[in-house]
Amino acid sequence: MNEIYSIVDTAIDQAFVNDRYVLNLYDYFRINEAKRNDATEFIQSRTALSLNELIEELTEYLAGGNQQLIEAYKHVSKPKARKIRDYLDKILLDAKRYEDERKPGRKKGSKNKKRRQTATK
Repeated sequence: MNEIYSIVDTAIDQAFVNDRYVLNLYDYFRINEAKRNDATEFIQSRTALSLNELIEELTEYLAGGNQQLIEAYKHVSKPKARKIRDYLDKILLDAKRYEDERKPGRKKGSKNKKRRQTATK
């Protein structure tokens, strides 16, 4: 699963340069049958930390931020910055969602499901 880091880096570049938002990390993990540890490792990685920092910078830029951020992101319009920030946040949320859904044990509501269905009839 080491290729995930280059895929995320490419997705960030595509978002900034080509205005393309193609990565759905949850689907990527699901299709590649990733383990929960893969998602956990990604969440704790330097790449995810960089994503978090980038999201914070974009949020500060959108709020009017300091002059240095305004200078750094002046080539990005505010609507585009908002869209990129939401996209990057979704990447992190997808990883967290996959990690949460892959917890060991029985899924919520699966116990006695049949019994509840017959009781309500």
